[in-house]
Amino acid sequence: MTRFTALDAVVLVLYLAGTTALGLYVGRTQRDSNDYFVADRAIPWWAVMFSIVASETSALTFISTPGLSYGSAAGTGNLGFLQIVAGYIVGRFVVAGVLLPRYFAGNLVTAYALLETRFGIATRRFASIVFMVTRALADSVRVFATAIPVALIIGPSVTNKAFVMPASVLLLGVLTIIYTYKGGMKAVVWTELLQAGIYLSGGAAALLILGHLAPGGWGAIWSGASAAGKTRGIDFAFTLSNPHTVWAGLIGGAFLAMASHGTDQLIVQRLMSSRTLKDAQRAIIGSGFVVFCQFFLFLCIGLGLWAFYQGRIFPSTDQIFPMFILEHMPSGLVGLIVAAIVAATMSTHSGAINSLAGATTHDIYLPITGRAANDANTLRMGRLFALGWGVVLTLGALLFPQDTKTPVVVVALGIASFTYGGLLGGFFLGIFWRRAIQRDAILGMSVAIGTMAFIVFAKPLSAAFPSLAATLAPFAAIAWPWYVFIGTIITLLVGILSSYTHPAPAATPERA
Repeated sequence: MTRFTALDAVVLVLYLAGTTALGLYVGRTQRDSNDYFVADRAIPWWAVMFSIVASETSALTFISTPGLSYGSAAGTGNLGFLQIVAGYIVGRFVVAGVLLPRYFAGNLVTAYALLETRFGIATRRFASIVFMVTRALADSVRVFATAIPVALIIGPSVTNKAFVMPASVLLLGVLTIIYTYKGGMKAVVWTELLQAGIYLSGGAAALLILGHLAPGGWGAIWSGASAAGKTRGIDFAFTLSNPHTVWAGLIGGAFLAMASHGTDQLIVQRLMSSRTLKDAQRAIIGSGFVVFCQFFLFLCIGLGLWAFYQGRIFPSTDQIFPMFILEHMPSGLVGLIVAAIVAATMSTHSGAINSLAGATTHDIYLPITGRAANDANTLRMGRLFALGWGVVLTLGALLFPQDTKTPVVVVALGIASFTYGGLLGGFFLGIFWRRAIQRDAILGMSVAIGTMAFIVFAKPLSAAFPSLAATLAPFAAIAWPWYVFIGTIITLLVGILSSYTHPAPAATPERA
């Protein structure tokens, strides 16, 4: 069994030092908050594109995605997740055509400023706070997820194994906070390019090694997986309980992408760093195709692992890839793989810190204080907010329960999905329903978020209260890709109905 050797440690330390140094260097000069949060709108489209890919890729993608094609029991697991990723591409086209032109026309820094223009400041604050809470919870899970494979790989080589997971979280948190605090969006984007290269190289290396170790190579792996039905990528069955169908993918995946890339400040802030609207549109659409190829890579790793382990059942699918790395990767490459896992999370973590600080500064701090974005004090406060959010996310990761049985990728997507529908519905209500006013938007979003919270937590409620299991069963059975779609529809229905309880507002440019 391969251990985490001194050579692996050198590779990992060099990566951590290099990433931190790069972030500090590219972000060494910051003139004002506009420069800090959107890089003075001067990032080339291809850099924004790979930054988007890196920001939505974390340790969850690296360790959990292979488990989706491997399967948690005999006869399960295939390439069906690609149906959702295809939906991501569809959703990106909608964002590029509907939302991005409005963001650039208003020269906005945060997505939620558009809601203020249409409805009022209260709607902007409401949506921004919802984003902050959701992003903080989801990103804490992502940071925690990194500690799982790191602990499995490094743990056997150290005496105090219980210390590995919290130490990993703290180290990642501190280093990411340092360069994000100092370098702002420039540091986020350019370090993410390095990080994307590292984790894609790690994935490609795993693919090659699996082909070498498995008898017959990838030809035998693919034919065996095909015979077992594991290369199946399309399922036309219509059911709300199966997350991997064409309908859940193209509809649910598209709505999830519209929300995550059109209303989530994590992505919108990167897009607003582009030089022009056309550049932003190229970046977001191009990222969809890159992400599709990336998920195909990691799902193929899962097929290779299935062939290598001959379908062996593991306690958790999140353990399969880390165990293969530990047992079968050569010294030095183990360090690169750990660096790849760390890279994936640091990229998402840094982006989350910067976007949370950007929303806090522009949606909460500036409207309350009346200060200008180019005020020197605004830049200082923005950095302080970045520091504060970095600490919050790191502490949240430390507090996440370590004995969860649910794949962490599902946990994170579920957290984000139950609020995304309300946010996306609020934007669509403002764009497509002229009659709606502020109270309609806030009411619609509130009802949707509350309803989706009930649906998301129906399964744990059933376990906690067996007498309610039968009643909650239909809600607990709804698969996560449908969450955003359902939440969006609820927001629109409630908002439209509410708009008929008051006189139609006077026509304005925002309602034209």
